[in-house]
Order: sequence, then structure tokens, then C-alpha cells
Amino acid sequence: MQPLPALPIPSEAALRHSRALKELIHAELAVAGGWISFEHYMRLVLYAPGMGYYSGGAAKFGESGDFVTAPEISSLFGKTLARQAAQVLELVDDQADILEFGAGTGKLALDLLLELEKLGSLPSRYFILEVSAELQQRQRELFDRFAPHLALRVVWLEHLPPAFDGLIIANEVLDAMPVHLVAWRGTDLFERGVMIKGDDFAWSDRALAGGALFEIARELNPQVEGADGDVSRGLGHDIGEYVSEINLSASHFMRSLAAVLQRGAIVLIDYGFGRNEYYHPQRSSGTLMCHYRHLAHNDPFYLPGLQDITSHVDFSSVASAAIDSGLGLRGYTTQAYFLINCGVTEILAQTRVENTKDYLPLANQLQKLVSPAEMGELFKVIAFGKNIHQSLIGFISGDKSRML
Repeated sequence: MQPLPALPIPSEAALRHSRALKELIHAELAVAGGWISFEHYMRLVLYAPGMGYYSGGAAKFGESGDFVTAPEISSLFGKTLARQAAQVLELVDDQADILEFGAGTGKLALDLLLELEKLGSLPSRYFILEVSAELQQRQRELFDRFAPHLALRVVWLEHLPPAFDGLIIANEVLDAMPVHLVAWRGTDLFERGVMIKGDDFAWSDRALAGGALFEIARELNPQVEGADGDVSRGLGHDIGEYVSEINLSASHFMRSLAAVLQRGAIVLIDYGFGRNEYYHPQRSSGTLMCHYRHLAHNDPFYLPGLQDITSHVDFSSVASAAIDSGLGLRGYTTQAYFLINCGVTEILAQTRVENTKDYLPLANQLQKLVSPAEMGELFKVIAFGKNIHQSLIGFISGDKSRML
């Protein structure tokens, strides 16, 4: 594990919150006999009711939080996504809805609805499924302040509806799902978990010999790069350890969406790769990352409940689960291609270049959204559909399906 960067010191109240969550995890460990899977640990630190990172009340987004998402960077993101939303809504019917998962501050929902209003393509309802009561309140306040007339269309949900027609959106949701950690070591497979060591948490591996996780890990069998640069398969070759994530929750998520979607499309936006790149020999330490006050590090045991923990998305496993559940792959490309296909440059051009006060900030924001050095290449957009057959405008060029 790499040494931590110089991180800001949290307030005493934040430290008390973290200590309380730590005590909860200690209790879970005691009940479980001293060991829990990392997936269990990650689920607790992110989603324990009232205490986890996403279910607690700490600021998460923007300058005062720990990271910035595309909707927070620029309204161009939501306005451009609205073009894709309008097409899907038209393809379904005039009673089609939108359902957004994990809406954060509500900025994407607000930008989408304002732009759809201009386009004359408002959905019948805009559902938000949000696990955080604090974030749900922020979303309500945002609409009450900037678009109270549109707030009437917004409905907050606690569970998936039994059936849905329209567009389902999830921006940076898959990366926040708890993941299992697996170690491929020689001929053996291990699940990496968490134990107590003194007053702190520590890694502890247990042999993995059966079950769904074992079967997926055995099939993946990622390549390991030796010290001499040679590449060999992890199982059967004693040339070191390969550790990475397997996201079973993402597959369950896709199966759930497939079960409720009757007609429409699902658009998922997140950072990640196809399987071959995800489990590349040079990525032998996995993709797990923590974010605290805009600083990234790799210690998930630091300040439980106060920092974000994420992993990149294996889009191949997401696509497999979706297709096996009856959804059709409608496109897979980079965020840059998707936004350009949907007309982001035309939306920018609505602001005159001579108006430098407004134009220059928007141009800089666009650069962050589409530049390969920023979000443009690492972030991908994948879409699935059911009972719609037209091509989606966000994927008319730049297809990357061969990478799945």
C-alpha cells in the first residue's frame, strides 16, 4: 500500500462520526468471527444507515466535498444528455418517464429537465432513486430554488418501480457499488477481507474454493506480468500475486433493471474499461481508489465514513449481465464521443464567442468533459434497450463495442 498523501485534518465532529462507524464495523467483525469480506466492509463504510459515507450528512460533491462529477463541472453535460433523453422519450411514447439513480446534488436532474423543457420533450415524471436522505433534501431544495414548476414532475423513490417505460440514467453509480477483492496467487484463489489488528483494520485473505465469486474469478484468471516482463496466466504460474475487484452488485443491478424496463433505454456513464483492459497484466494491484477532499489515495481503512471508496467499472461484465437478462446493447463509447454525437459543441455555440465572460468558462468546462487527459477517454457511456430498435444518437460514431 502506498503512503498516504498529506490529507486535511477533519473536524472533531467528523472524527466522532468516523469512530462511531468504526465501532459498528468492529461489532460486525465480532459477530462474524473476526473476518468479513471487503465487499461487506465497503458496504458498511459507504451505506450503513445514517453513518455510511453516502447515507450520512457530510458534503460529498463540489469544492467543499471530496470529488467533482460531470454535472457539477458544467451544465453542458446535462443539456447534452437531454438530447439523448429526448430521443428515447420520443421513441417510447408521450407518457414516458425518466428514472435517475444516485442523483447527487440534483444538478443533472435540474439541467436535464430545464433543457427538455426548451426542447418540448418533458417526461411525464422524473423519478429519483436516492439512498441518502441528506442528498434527497438537497435535491428538493435545488428544485424549489431554481425550478419550482418542474419540481412537480419529480418523484423520489425508495425502491425500483415494478414496471417502467422510458429512460433510466445512472451517472457514476456503478463505481460506488461494493466490490469483492480477489487475489490470484500461484494455483490458488483467495478472497481478500478485513480483520481487526489492534485498534485498526487490516487485510486478511481466505481461500476461495466455491460459489459464484470463485467461478467468476477462475474464469477470469488474469494475466500476471513477471519481473522479467514475461506474461503468464495467474493460475498455475507461481510468478507473483494479482489482486483485483469483481463487482457482483453491478451484475445484480443490471438484472434488476432488465426486469422492470418494459420499453425504453438505460444509459450508464462511469469510468472503467472492457474486461481485457480491466484485468491487464500491468494492473495487477486492481483499481480500488479512495477520495478525501479531492485527494486520491489507496487506503480504504482511513477515516471510515468520511471518504469515498470506488473502483473502476468492468463494462464487459455489465454488458454480459444485461444481455443475458434480455436487454440489447445499443452502444458503447467514450464520454467524449457521446457528448459530441449529442451536439455538445452546438450547445456551446449558442453562447457567442464575443461574450467572453460566459463563453470562456463554458469552453474550459467542455475541455474537462471531452479531453483525453481529463474525463473524455477514461469515462465511458454504455446503453441498453428493450423494445426500441432505432440507433441512439449518442453512439452514431466512436463505437467501442469491440473492447467489451
